Amino acid sequence: MFDFSNITFANPTYFWLFLIIPLLLIISLLRKRKKSSIETSEIPENIKKIKTLRQRFSFLPNLIRYVVLSFIIIALARPQLINSTKDVNTEGIDIVIALDVSSSMEAEDFKPNRLEAAKEKAKEFIDYRINDRIGLVIFSAESFTQCPITSDHTILKSFFSDIKTKMLEDGTAIGMGLSTSISRLKDSDAKSKVIILLTDGMNNTGKISPLTATDLAKGYGIRVYTVGVGTTGKAPYKIDTPFGKQYMYVDVEIDEELLREIAKETGGQYFRATNNKGLEEIYKSIDQLEKTKIKEKSFTHKEDKFYPFIMMAFLLLLAEFVFRHFIFNKLP
Repeated sequence: MFDFSNITFANPTYFWLFLIIPLLLIISLLRKRKKSSIETSEIPENIKKIKTLRQRFSFLPNLIRYVVLSFIIIALARPQLINSTKDVNTEGIDIVIALDVSSSMEAEDFKPNRLEAAKEKAKEFIDYRINDRIGLVIFSAESFTQCPITSDHTILKSFFSDIKTKMLEDGTAIGMGLSTSISRLKDSDAKSKVIILLTDGMNNTGKISPLTATDLAKGYGIRVYTVGVGTTGKAPYKIDTPFGKQYMYVDVEIDEELLREIAKETGGQYFRATNNKGLEEIYKSIDQLEKTKIKEKSFTHKEDKFYPFIMMAFLLLLAEFVFRHFIFNKLP
């Protein structure tokens, strides 16, 4: 009859009246026992053991009376059905992840390497951003939109599987990666626009300088979070030799000063990741810094539901009257 998870009571103090029922039950049992002992004292033992159908169910009128009393108490407590609705207004954030795919991203100071670790942690980050539109840009010496901003995160994550180093001309053009990301966001009507730019190197090529792209981002109100990826010192890097694959250790060179300036000028923040766990924590930090705004308005309607209990109490009271006076009444 009801979804009890949505039921409340306007006058719950009336439930204390339930304490009367066990008291009435005890009084009734004592009275019945006393009366029964008087009536059966002169009846032979073999007759006492024989009970008619009427005697077996003689408890029904009293039981019905207790149920009636219970329904009346529940009705007095005024059960109410609560219907709640929420008007949710979401202000999502448009985000572009700009990922460096230069050959140095094959370095294995991350497991299995920098690029694969960056891809995996980026997909985990996407899973956090349920209400946001996200796009993907890759860059090395040139840049390319791998996926325009979209709310379909399943399709977006599928594009990561195709990302490999040497997809584009090798090099590190931070300005190009940043400018392509800006082009995906500049016409967005989202109240918050963000670029997460991840690189492991120094800017060494590109038609657009990083600082020019920074000014563009600032002009469009786009915050840029920059992430430097790489351990400190030297990192293992696998190369081809006449004797097969061999490891060599290369210097880790990240232009942290440039990345800090890009972040500072656009209102973002610079992070340095030296391992997989550090990269994961950086994405979690950005997730906390860029919270989607959700406005909720709640509407609650309460509907009284004591009428069915009154009706059931009345019907049972009628049944109790019939049982007591017509079925279980004692003939003179």
